[in-house]
Amino acid sequence: MSPTALQVLPVTGLPEIEQGADLGALIAKAVELRPGDIVLVTSKVVSKAEGRLVRADDREAAIDAEAVRVVARRGRTRIVQNRQGLVMAAAGVDASNTAPGTVLLLPADPDGSAREIRARIHELTGRQVAVLLTDTFGRPWRNGLTDVAIGAAGLAVLEDHRGRVDSHGNTLGLTVTAVADELAAAGDLVKGKATGTPVAVVRGLGALVTAADGEGIRPLIRPIEDDMFRLGTSEAVREAVTQRRTVREFSDEPVHPEAVRRAVAAAVTAPAPHHTTPWRFVLLESERARTALLDAMLAAWRTDLRELDGWDEAKIARRTARGDVLRKAPYLVVPCLVAEGSHAYPDARRAAAEREMFTVAIGAAVQNLLVTLAGEGYGTAWVSSTMFCRDVVRETLALPAHWDPMGAVAVGRPAAAAPDRAARAVEPFIAVR
Repeated sequence: MSPTALQVLPVTGLPEIEQGADLGALIAKAVELRPGDIVLVTSKVVSKAEGRLVRADDREAAIDAEAVRVVARRGRTRIVQNRQGLVMAAAGVDASNTAPGTVLLLPADPDGSAREIRARIHELTGRQVAVLLTDTFGRPWRNGLTDVAIGAAGLAVLEDHRGRVDSHGNTLGLTVTAVADELAAAGDLVKGKATGTPVAVVRGLGALVTAADGEGIRPLIRPIEDDMFRLGTSEAVREAVTQRRTVREFSDEPVHPEAVRRAVAAAVTAPAPHHTTPWRFVLLESERARTALLDAMLAAWRTDLRELDGWDEAKIARRTARGDVLRKAPYLVVPCLVAEGSHAYPDARRAAAEREMFTVAIGAAVQNLLVTLAGEGYGTAWVSSTMFCRDVVRETLALPAHWDPMGAVAVGRPAAAAPDRAARAVEPFIAVR
């Protein structure tokens, strides 16, 4: 789109909007629209016309009803994803400028509302305009509020500059402009927040107006899988913890070594007794190292099951097949307990308790490792098998004699999405005194 002059005009003289109001007709009467105009309508007046004013003595309950996902929470403030897919404060539930005991919800279908207003204006004037519904948003990392588009008709909400050449001859590779949001913010400059001017018109950008209603606002909403900041800090931690699963089938995608090192950095922040650091992590990044370890462990397991347990070959094969999750994983981590700094006690009771303290510490470290890897998008399976043949593991991996292998963690991208898991009620696991 070539540079062009434009005008942003407030639409004055509109009455107080009540339920059932014909917004398209009111706008067409209040301003002489031209073909190619872009009409910006504050969502609040659309909500009023559509009867979205509801009784709600408890605003929090109204937010709960409109929200589908909590993104971040601080005190009573919540950033949520609402039913329209928008991520915003309080799900767009507005208690300002409404009667006590009522709140105003966003339009149920902002794109549909924009299409209706556009069609009504065309019916009455014969002129083809675009319509945007706007609402006020805060923005991550930026103070202050601005208007953005939450509904659209007759306008492509994004302008893709990729493949174009800039003034220096450089080909643009990433730039996609949020045209609808730029228009919404421009309109807010003349509408204002307290002037009672809910509609503005942008004139001079007729090239943006399309004959068809278009896709609406959907292209502006980033898919959750592409959103690197989809959760606040505490929500991200809870999400990683609750979504962590034992994964037994991995894709062929390699594991990034730096991701594992970031997970280890989180692991070694775990609590430990006596100000010690009782964790070591052996990273098996080569297939050769993984195969050597697993072959040695398999031989040791087969000997024990045959000679100590008296199992036949068929039973041994079924039991050792459980280790396939380690063999098929593209990356293995062997956490080890190092009890340096532990206290020596002459009696067995206190000596056992001392060992248990260090065992709890390695468990906490491994949990940190697993949760951090889940946050990186990796699946894991913590398998105990190295604990049953520690001497073999130490010899194969050339580990010091005082390093105690505490299982092995298989790491990789899950081959398939994990099935939904019902949340566990916490009460059965709690005792209050």
